[in-house]
Amino acid sequence: MRALLARVDAVLVQAVIAAALSFAHLHDIASAAGQDGWKAWAYPVSVDLLLVAAWRRLRTSGEKGAGWCWFVIALGASLGANVATAGLLDLNHVPAWLRILVAGWPAVAFLGGTLLAHSAAVPAEAPTADEDQEEPSDIEDQEDAPDPAPALPAPPTPEPTPAPPAVSVPAALVEHARKVATEHHTRTGTAIDTPTLRARLGVSLPIADAIAAQL
Repeated sequence: MRALLARVDAVLVQAVIAAALSFAHLHDIASAAGQDGWKAWAYPVSVDLLLVAAWRRLRTSGEKGAGWCWFVIALGASLGANVATAGLLDLNHVPAWLRILVAGWPAVAFLGGTLLAHSAAVPAEAPTADEDQEEPSDIEDQEDAPDPAPALPAPPTPEPTPAPPAVSVPAALVEHARKVATEHHTRTGTAIDTPTLRARLGVSLPIADAIAAQL
């Protein structure tokens, strides 16, 4: 944290020093070109404001042509003042072309600031909401979705059991079976069951079932 603060402080100090020197150089050029009093101080303010407006346009707009154009113009004015005051220009005898540039700068700065601040800026391209949602959602669905269970074969349909053929029982045998059933009920107090009836009559199981159904 301290290292970060040290780097930030160094950058801020460097920026303040550079801005102050450039500000002073622009003031000296304006003053030497015949702009005295508060007007000499307004020139560096207009240059710095145009730089800030151009930089903001570069950061927030997808169309950077206008931003770069006015940024280069403002930067040229600032660098020109720095170089001119480094001993290359006699501030006591300013040439006429420099006086013309200084006198015309307010109109140029006003035009640039107006165009940067009030013209429609194309927003920088950003990923749409659909694109942001599709890729993560697809990945999350693939990660969270459980493995599909293997399809089980359908159980076989049981075949219907054919009904047993009807058994024809003679009426005499049925009458005899009634007597046997009555005698069994009298003796035991319970109805005769099919196995007992079959044993008493000595017939097959289908016949015994058919007789029991008719009792």
